Amino acid sequence: MSKKRVLIVDDQSGFTRIIKLTLEKTGLYEVLEKNTSAGVVVAAGEYDPDLILLDVIMPGSDGGDVVGLLKENPRTRDIPVIFLTATVRKQEIDEGGGIIGGYPFLPKPVSAKELLVSVEKHIRQRPG
Repeated sequence: MSKKRVLIVDDQSGFTRIIKLTLEKTGLYEVLEKNTSAGVVVAAGEYDPDLILLDVIMPGSDGGDVVGLLKENPRTRDIPVIFLTATVRKQEIDEGGGIIGGYPFLPKPVSAKELLVSVEKHIRQRPG
């Protein structure tokens, strides 16, 4: 069984490292880290992830800008995105069923259990 690919984009390298280790420790995922919003669409097109974990607030382009660019590109438009944010409280996310603006959200800091459940729920299932 091949591993699912996850791209994590967050300007905090310590955070992306923890997420990478958490996901890879399961043996189910291969993770690419990006610590800047620049070049995310190109990286996503080349890496072809099954899921993108995307920080909302980053220097330069924010997560909303990045997801807009991803959805405009034919190579990346169908990749599921989960937003990560410290700006929305867990209660607000829970009240929306984990969805805000049509996208799943995870509060930062995120527990390993919440992360794994959300990734498994939203990751792209490819035919074959």
